[in-house]
Parts: sequence; structure tokens; C-alpha cells
Amino acid sequence: MASLVSSPFTLPTSKVDQLSSFSQKHYFLHSFLPKKTNQANSKSCLRVKCAAIGNGLFTQTTPEVRRIVPDNDHGLPTVKIVYVVLEAQYQSALTAAVQTLNSKARYASFQVVGYLVEELRDEATYKTFCKDLEDANIFIGSLIFVEELALKVKAAVEKERDRLDAVLVFPSMPEVMRLNKLGSFSMSQLGQSKSPFFQLFKKKKSSAGFADSMLKLVRTLPKVLKYLPSDKAQDARLYILSLQFWLGGSPDNLMNFLKMISGSYVPALKRTKVEYSDPVLFLDSGIWHPLAPCMYDDVKEYLNWYGTRRDANEKLKGPNAPVIGLVLQRSHIVTGDESHYVAVIMELEARGAKVIPIFAGGLDFSGPVERFLIDPVTKRPFVNSVVSLTGFALVGGPARQDHPRAVEALMKLDVPYIVALPLVFQTTEEWLNSTLGLHPIQVALQVALPELDGGMEPIVFSGRDPRTGKSHALHKRVEQLCTRAIRWAELKRKSKAEKKLAITVFSFPPDKGNVGTAAYLNVFDSIFSVLKELKRDGYNVEGLPETSESLIEDVLHDKEAQFSSPNLNIAYKMGVREYQTLTPYATALEESWGKPPGNLNSDGENLLVYGKQYGNVFIGVQPTFGYEGDPMRLLFSKSASPHHGFAAYYSFVEKIFKADAVLHFGTHGSLEFMPGKQVGMSDVCYPDSLIGNIPNVYYYAANNPSEATIAKRRSYANTISYLTPPAENAGLYKGLKQLSELISSYQSLKDTGRGPQIVSSIISTAKQCNLDKDVSLPDEGEEISAKERDLVVGKVYSKIMEIESRLLPCGLHVIGEPPSAMEAVATLVNIAALNRPEEGISSLPAILAETVGRNIEDVYRGSDKGILKDVELLRQITDTSRGAVSAFVEQTTNKKGQVVDVADKLTSVFGFGLNEPWVQYLSSTKFYQADREKLRTLFAFLGECLKLVVADNELRSLKQALEGKYNIHALDPQSIPTAAALQSAMVVVDRLLERQKADNGGKYPETVALVLWGTDNIKTYGESLAQVLWMIGVRPVADTFGRVNRVEPVSLEELGRPRIDVVVNCSGVFRDLFINQMNLLDRAVKMVAELDEPVDQNYVRKHALEQAQALGIEVRDAATRVFSNASGSYSSNVNLAVENSSWNDEKQLQDMYLSRKSFAFDCDAPGAGMTEKRKVFEMALSTAEATFQNLDSSEISLTDVSHYFDSDPTNLVQGLRKDGKKPNAYIADTTTANAQVRTLAETVRLDARTKLLNPKWYEGMMSSGYEGVREIEKRLTNTVGWSATSGQVDNWVYEEANSTFIQDEEMLKRLMNTNPNSFRKLVQTFLEANGRGYWETSEDNIEKLRQLYSEVEDKIEGIDRNHHQCTLNLFLILFYDSKLGLRKLDRWLLVDASKLESSREKGKI
Repeated sequence: MASLVSSPFTLPTSKVDQLSSFSQKHYFLHSFLPKKTNQANSKSCLRVKCAAIGNGLFTQTTPEVRRIVPDNDHGLPTVKIVYVVLEAQYQSALTAAVQTLNSKARYASFQVVGYLVEELRDEATYKTFCKDLEDANIFIGSLIFVEELALKVKAAVEKERDRLDAVLVFPSMPEVMRLNKLGSFSMSQLGQSKSPFFQLFKKKKSSAGFADSMLKLVRTLPKVLKYLPSDKAQDARLYILSLQFWLGGSPDNLMNFLKMISGSYVPALKRTKVEYSDPVLFLDSGIWHPLAPCMYDDVKEYLNWYGTRRDANEKLKGPNAPVIGLVLQRSHIVTGDESHYVAVIMELEARGAKVIPIFAGGLDFSGPVERFLIDPVTKRPFVNSVVSLTGFALVGGPARQDHPRAVEALMKLDVPYIVALPLVFQTTEEWLNSTLGLHPIQVALQVALPELDGGMEPIVFSGRDPRTGKSHALHKRVEQLCTRAIRWAELKRKSKAEKKLAITVFSFPPDKGNVGTAAYLNVFDSIFSVLKELKRDGYNVEGLPETSESLIEDVLHDKEAQFSSPNLNIAYKMGVREYQTLTPYATALEESWGKPPGNLNSDGENLLVYGKQYGNVFIGVQPTFGYEGDPMRLLFSKSASPHHGFAAYYSFVEKIFKADAVLHFGTHGSLEFMPGKQVGMSDVCYPDSLIGNIPNVYYYAANNPSEATIAKRRSYANTISYLTPPAENAGLYKGLKQLSELISSYQSLKDTGRGPQIVSSIISTAKQCNLDKDVSLPDEGEEISAKERDLVVGKVYSKIMEIESRLLPCGLHVIGEPPSAMEAVATLVNIAALNRPEEGISSLPAILAETVGRNIEDVYRGSDKGILKDVELLRQITDTSRGAVSAFVEQTTNKKGQVVDVADKLTSVFGFGLNEPWVQYLSSTKFYQADREKLRTLFAFLGECLKLVVADNELRSLKQALEGKYNIHALDPQSIPTAAALQSAMVVVDRLLERQKADNGGKYPETVALVLWGTDNIKTYGESLAQVLWMIGVRPVADTFGRVNRVEPVSLEELGRPRIDVVVNCSGVFRDLFINQMNLLDRAVKMVAELDEPVDQNYVRKHALEQAQALGIEVRDAATRVFSNASGSYSSNVNLAVENSSWNDEKQLQDMYLSRKSFAFDCDAPGAGMTEKRKVFEMALSTAEATFQNLDSSEISLTDVSHYFDSDPTNLVQGLRKDGKKPNAYIADTTTANAQVRTLAETVRLDARTKLLNPKWYEGMMSSGYEGVREIEKRLTNTVGWSATSGQVDNWVYEEANSTFIQDEEMLKRLMNTNPNSFRKLVQTFLEANGRGYWETSEDNIEKLRQLYSEVEDKIEGIDRNHHQCTLNLFLILFYDSKLGLRKLDRWLLVDASKLESSREKGKI
């Protein structure tokens, strides 16, 4: 395969002859020009079969390739050296140094063996390492920063440290650095000594200046120490010289290093005078080019040389060539392991780009970036884009990072910043064969950390030879990297009027009325807003219509156009031959979809690209996955390839429209979720193939950093965020409002004779509102005491307050539109309700409660129990919080009541006057004595939050992104769970177990089946991850750098309960982002299963022993509990089946779940990726007594998205349990300061009351027009999903929804007229809910729904007269084909059997 080819390099002898004496003294290291190789680029081998090989670890390389044992020792003493390094770049130079020493046979016979730190995971290799140390003289270690492996190195070396003649460890974790021993020099007191030398290694020293200071010290200290008489000073001097030799890295430097250490510290050589030369020093930082006569420390000198090059053409040297900055590691240059760097430089220059390759000797590249890539006079960059070839964060490398310093340097640079990846822990073959792609440690160190700097496009550009350890270029990858770097540079240089932009919208599920789907976003209004702004900014948007409605008409012909119908505007017809020419991977798609053109996005002869062009802007509709409606495909454990229409769309955008950038509009499309490696795409991964060389800009919802990160890593997106709609309090309506009024009456009249009568009305009204499902109410007319009356009223009051204060996003967001004051207030009140002790910020409710002598946690507990005085106090605190925040927000509003220009307006608010608006408001309340200093700290924080809820930066961010300047990021995956997250998790777990005990006869659940999501673990810093750890009774342990890579068991005495078994279903996004945490979880569960504890106190061990015996496997294998999808696949597909009505029965949904979610991660064979272990999965689930999920955001609840029911195993567990008992289902709600654990049924009811059935919510959606109707329909469909997976939806929810949207004639007409297609799906969903037995209702209701379906069909056919197809939806056809029979089919379809039969005869279905 072409991408595997690494061309051999040779340097013509004439070049060597021309080198100056300066360059021959190792300031220049020989590099080579590529020779052409004749490799067939066979498309037939495009798709590689990925499989786990060898020992199941990430690398099967062996230290034996680094072992040198001379054939003849010539009677000389033997010196044995063992070394451990992170990367293999030293292997070749060190091997050459030892071979040279042995060839001279003067002082000793040198043996050497080297280990890559990753190889030590393998127990056999680790034993060999320990054996090698037993007779070694010298140990060398460098860049050992992976804690679990660092501890293994420490344990092995510590045993031999006193016997070893020398131990030299260069920058590594402190635990390993303390092993250093050189005569009297030791680092055992590292971090504790007060000497300047030891202070260098203090962990807080991480700024840019630190690296420079250390390098200067390394350069100068030996000269000073040379004149100090003590042995200790001379030993310290030799350590610093050793570091100089090591950083120098060339074979000569390493040879002299070994001579110096051996001659000074190996007893057998003590009487031998071993001569060595001083280290040859290289520039600490500078500019290097393989053809330059030397390294440069002045950019002007380098550019002068560049301009005089005879080998370069005038165009390359001219002022109009794009200029690309490269960031290199000096160690690769000085060790001669730089062929991959040479390949990138040569490729860029061959494509007409000038290069400025800079390097640094330490781990801080920010200084060289500022010094060599920015003009010191004009402060403008010399470069148009920058590519880091190190793979590391800009400041700190694999050690402690300084992201603020990196961001500061990159903001000064202000150009696109790409961080490409050399393979570090795997060989090329191992990476290609891996379904995971990159090693998880490399993902954490070289993908996640650079993302925090703002790096993008993690393209693997070089591999590693397993024999020599040398890097080699992957030429297809290098070509793509260089092309993309130049495309970003051109995007930065091009005039706005010339730039061509392809805006891509989504349509999901594939149905009429769904074009322009995105989470929380009014897509077409937003596109219209964006295009108007781009037009003002100078972009060519010729022909842009006057309104967003006209834009919809233009793009779709009409907004009811069916996705698969010609009524969508056809922008381009692509013939099959043209498609095959433009799409080199087209043949690979035929396995899943047959020969092109296929029947998706096709007219039978051509592939169709849907959309509309305005000047240099194309608005196109991304095709869908294509298999949503096929239940057989949905059962496959791995996802299918993109179909031909999907591939044709991206070929059109890149090669026919010739877009300078593609803008994916909203959360989210299908591109980033196409099959391929999880991280570190190869050229045979579909996201990589599809996006090709187009710069990808992606509008992603600000509250979804996890899926945005998938888009960045798998489709090379430069992600920019858009705001979600500002939240409002749900409020009360109808009977709930009446209840509130009754409660107010009771409070004022309870001591009069009317008290019992009012309570009776409260009980009656509460039952009418179906609150008796949530609150235990006495029978109507039952005599109860005054105390019991207070408790009943308190519980009802607490429940309606919970409903009233729940936040919900109203309507859909329009990009660039600022929120209203009311919307901003609701959001800020929720933010103000959370304590932030780590930042010294008290919550507003806590401050107010203190004023009246109460602790807010006690108030919350009392309110939860229904204690009336606490419920009333909490209401007063809530109302006062809203008032104080409102007074604050009003200072930033314009005449329209919108929040704008926040930064300027807040400056005056936080002046030193006494008239702070929140203080003025509180002065007229019972909380007037609230602590002003705490309030001021809190409101300063709220001011910063308010700046973030203003939308004016969304358009600015887009314009910056089109120049490569913007990239939202998530977090360092190894930093979670934090200590604060663990504390929060302990509270939720304790409440969950208490609730389960109360519902389960006082018994703890033996097993809890739960879900881990990517986004909520990012937003909560690992709370749900910590919940799993606390259930099984272990505690995460952070290393020196704050990274969590190990756990320790909590004693049963401290835990105070049994260890609860878990079955963890990780979302595909969690799997991709937190593979290290999956490793941590699996290690934790297996550790607990192997603890010698009573099985009645350790349910993990109990079940693992039982399952091991039943399956005939080891206990450790039986304790597998961490599951997800196969690599490169996402979701159980239950959501797709429900959304497209393409399922026969619940058993089919459960089979989908089992087939797609039964892939396990094994910490003992992490390199094997996700391995199917369905039997273990089923047995583990069969012990579950509770299912559990988390809600972490008020913006996303159970029925807002389909992901939640897609991952719900409640009904599945019931089917797997021997006793057939349905597990209790729970939801933890941490969206407020008062975390709650509710049953699933309670949460579904709360969701229905606050959203689907709430006039404030559905009227807000209706105000968004066409897209709002779709949102209403989506909530009902997701409710059916919960019925299908859990059976936890009450009948009244459907009944009330029918009354709200169908029985109300005015509402019915609005829905039908605004978006007839989504209304048809709404009617269909009601009928389906009834037909599947989830909703019992009157025959009159069903008959009306059938008539409505006919009406809306006629309306759509009237609009679309060319479309005579009876649109019964895929599920109708599938059910018909499944021979369910016409009469049974009629249960939930409006059409009667004769109409269906007639349609069939006419060929309409």
C-alpha cells in the first residue's frame, strides 16, 4: 500500500564535499533526499483488515533488536548498559556508538540492551528487563512519564540501585528521577533539597523561562563545578555533562558519554585512563533545514540563505509563495532520526511552499515560535500556517504542560496551528492493524494535550521501523498533511471575495421536513444571519434572497420536499464514470452498497447533489447514513461504509465546486461517525477519505464538547461553538397553577376552619394532575391531623416548585442573536446556585440561607421531605435569587431587553460605588443582611458567565475560523476524575443506594447497570466515572502531575457497605475520548474481583466466581464489566430503529443492543481494542437489580435526545434475569445544587410536564416555525423510545399530549400548516404508540388520528403533485414485507386494508 512506503534516502557525495567545516562539526546532521520508488497504488487493498495480534498489547516489538553482545570481548572487562526510553530515536545513535567502541576494543567490551517504556507492559519483557538489570553496570532512563510504567521501572531499578555502578535518569517523573546515582551524587531528595540545582525540578516550574534557564544551567554549570574541589561537586558536574551528551544525541556524543561514565564509575576501569572528548554542543533552539550549511539562530540569516538557494526555483523563493512554519524536536535531528522531517520539508517545497523549520532542545517550543516565526519589528507572523511535527503540547511535552503560555504564544502568531503525529508507541504495521488506531497513552499525550493549546488535525505522518527504531515517512499521509497545511495557509492569504465556502446542513431522520436538523439551532435563520454577515464582510454571496423563508424555498424548492425526492433542489448530477474518477475509494463502498449509482441520492443514472449556490457560497444537504430504515443492517455489530451518494457529495464539494473550506452547520452530521480508527486515521478510514483536503470548519453546540472533539479528531474539524437557547424556568400552567394558588391559600388560612377543606381540594387537584404518581396522597375525604395536612401540602408544594423552577431551553437559537434579559436571568440563577469552594465562591442560596441562620443543605433536605416551613423558605430564597440576578442583568440590556455589550456595561457595575444593583434589591427583602463581600465575589463570577451567554462572538468566531484561528477544546482525559468530582459522586451513589434499598425491601442492589457519556464526564470532570469507582469501593489516585492512572481499594470498614457489582456501558464517544479511563475502570473491577473478601460483602467477586465457573474461564476474564461498541461504531441503533419506525418488536431492539454493545475493553490486552464478549455481557446484565443514568444539564433531558433510551437496558435486563423481574430504573439529576435521584418513571413525568405538555416550551418551539414543529414531534418519538426500552411511560402522558396537539383544533391547524411532514410523523407516532400497546385510548381518538393522516397526506400530495407515492414510511413497507398481515398493520395506521392493497396494486409501495 502506498501509504506504507518509506522511500530510502541517499545524499549525493557532491553535497557532502560542499559542506563547510562548520557544518561537518555536527552543527549539520546528514539528511537525505528521497528517491522515487515504483510502488503500485492498488485500490484493491484499500481496506485493511484490523485484528489484534501477538500479546494483545499495543506493541510487539522486542528489546532484542536493541541488544548488542560483542562476538569477542578481547579479554577486556565487560560493561553492560541497560536503557529505557519513551521513543526509539536514540536507538540507532546509541547502537552506532557501542559498535564503534567495540570495534576499537581499547578499554572494555560493551554490551547494551534497550527497552521502550511501552514494552514493559508485557510481563515476559518486564522479567527480561529485571534479569538484565541483575548484571548491568549502568542504567539510563529518559522521558518516563507514564505512571504505571514508571512505577515498574522504579521497582526494578530500586532493587539493583546500590549494586549498579551508575544510574542516570534524564527528565522523567520524580519517582524515577530519584533513582539517579553517580558516585556521591544522588537525587533521592529530589524536590526536598533547597539547593538551586534541585529547585529546578520542583513541579511548579513549568513556564517558558524555566526551560531556557535549565538549558543555560546545563551549558554553564560544568564550567563552574570544574573548579570546586569536592567529589560531590565533580559527580554533579559529570551528571550535567551526561545530560549534555544525551541531549546532544549524536553517535559521537553518546560514545564519549559512555566512555566518561564507564571510566569514572565502573570499578574494573578505575585504573584505566579512559579518554573522552567534551560534548559537541548544538544550538538550544534555532532553525534547521536539511540542505542548509548549518543551524541558524537568526531568522533573517536563514531567510537570506533561503533566498540564495540554487536548488530552489524562483517561485519558491518569491514573495507570493505560502510560508509554512514547522516545529521539530532537536533530539530527532541530532540523533540522525530525521528522515520523516526531511520528507515533510521536501513535500512542502515540491508543492510550492516555503518552510521555516524551527526546533528546541527542551520541551518548551513557545520561545522559538515567538523568536523565529514572528517579525520582531512589525509583530506580524512570517508564516501563513504552522505544523508541529513533535506531536507534543507546545510547552511541556509529555511532562507538565503550561497551556496558558502556549495559547499566549499561538495568539501572537495568529495562524492555523496543526499538530501532526509521529507514531511513538507502535510500529507502522501495528498502527495499521489496530482498530483503535493510536495507542491510548499517545492519544492522551499527543492529541488531547495539544488540543488544549488549540492544535488541530492529528494526522499520523510517520511510522517507526521495528528493527532499527528509526522513523520513516508515510508518504500518502505526508502528502495529505502538506496539502492541508497549504490549504489552510491559502485560506489565510486569500481575499474574502475569492473564498469559496460550502455550507453543509443535515437531514435526520431522513424524512420530509427534516432538512436543516441541528441540536438547539434554528438552522436556516442562522444560515441567513451568517450569510448576511459574510456579505457585509466582503464575501461573494450573489443572489442571496431577502428572507430566511425564501432561503428555505431556494434550497429545498419547498420546505416539505422529501429527502429522497427530486423536489430538493438538485445542484449537480454526477455521472457514474465521473464519480468513480473523482472518488478513488468508490470501489471499497461496493461491498456494502453494490455498484454505483445505487438508490440513495440517485435518479437511477446519476448521483444527485442537493443544494443551492449563491455566488461563492454553496448550501448543500449532507446525505444520511442510508441504513436507518433497514432493521437487518441495524442489527450488524459494526456500521456500514458511507453509500455512493454520501461519497459523491464530498467529491463534488472538493473537486467540482472546489471549496476553500466546508462549514458543517450544527450538531451534528454523519461524517465524523463513519467507520474507521477511533483516533489516528489512516488513508483507508472513511472520515479521512471523505473530507480529503478540504479545511473543515464546524459549528458545534457549546454544551457538547465531547462530540465536537470526535469531529476534530476524526474529520479534522476546526470547531467553533454556538450557544444553546438561553434557559427559562418551566413555570406552572393549568392544574399546576391552580395547585400553587391553593397552597398559597392554605398557608394563609390553615389555622382557620377552612384548612381541611383546602387540603381536600389540593389532594383532588393533585390527583387530576397525576401527581399521585410522585407524591403519596391520602384518599379523598380521609381524616388527617393538622401535622399530616402540613406534610401533604409540603410534599405537593415541593413537587410543583421542582416543576416550576426546572430550567428549559425555549425555542431554538439563531446564531448572532443575543438572549433576552429573562433568558439570561434563568441561566445565571442556576449557575449562582452552585457552591464553588475551590474558587472561593459561595452559592447565592447559601449566602441567603446564612442570613436567616440556616444551612442551605438542611433547607434542601427538609424541602425534599415536604417540611412545609423549609419548602416555603426555599421558595423565598429562589424568588429572591431571581430578583437579585435580574437587578444585575438589567444593567446590561438594550432597549429591546436584549443582553449586549456586557464587558463595557459591567465595568461601571463593579466600580467602587455603594449602589450595587443586587444590594439595592436585597435591601427590601428579609435577606438584607447578606454578606456583601461574598455577594460581590459571586456576582463578579456571574459577570464573566454573562459574557459567555452573549451571542455576538459566534459570527466573529466563524470569520476567524475561516482563517484557522479558532478551536474549542475539552480537557486532559487523564485528569479525571478530580477530587471534587469524587466528592459529588459519593453523594449521588449514597442516595442511589438508599433509594434502591427503600424500593427493594432494605437490600442493597447486587449489580447496577449504568451508562458513561462523554459530554457529562467532560462537564463534571468525571463525576459519573467516579460514581462507578465508588460503587465498587475504590478510590482514584493522582500522580505527581495530577493525572489519574491508578486506583486503590477502600476498606470494607471505611466503605460501610458491600461492594456493588457494575455493568458499564460506555458510549462510543466516551470510548474514543476516555480509553485510558476505560482501562482504569477495567483494572479497578478486576482488582476488586480478586480481593480476598467475603462474597456477601463483595458482589463483584461473588458474580465473577459464579460466571467463571459457568463459562469455564478465569475469574479475571469473568470480571469483564466495561463494554461499548466495536471500534469505529457508535450507538446501539435502537434510536435509529425507533426514529424510523423500522422495528418489529422489543426483542429486535434488544438484539440490536446486545449485538452492538457487547464489545469489551480488556486492560490485560489493551492493544486488542474492543473485543466481542457477548456471553459475559449477558451474564453480567442478568444479575442487575437496577439500571442507572445521569442527567448533568438542564438543556438535555431524557426526551430531548434519543441517546438516553438508545442506551437503556431496563427491559433487556428483565428478559435476561432468571426470575424475569424488571430492575428498578433510576436517573440522577445533578442539574441543580440539590442533586436528586429519581426513578426513570418520575423523570419521564417531570420531563413531560416541563417540556412536551408545557405551553411555555411548545409555544417557544412554535415561534421557530418549520423547525419548531419538528422538535415537538421529536419529543413524542423519544417518549415512545422510552416505552419501548423500559415501559416506564404513563398512559396519561400520551393522553395529555393528544389533548394538547390533536384535540385542540387551533393547535392542530398551526402544526399542519407550519410543517406538514413533521405533523404527519407526529400523527403516525401517536398511532404507533397505540398500535404497539403503549397508549390505551378511545376508538374515537384513533379514528380521528387516521382521518388526520389522510388529510395531511392529501395536503402534502397537493403541494407536491409530482409525488404520487403513498408515503407510508419505511416502517410500513417493512412491516408489510414481514408478513404481519394487513389487518394487524391497520392497528396503528390510518389507512384501511383496502386502501393499502389498492396502493400496492398501483405500484406505490
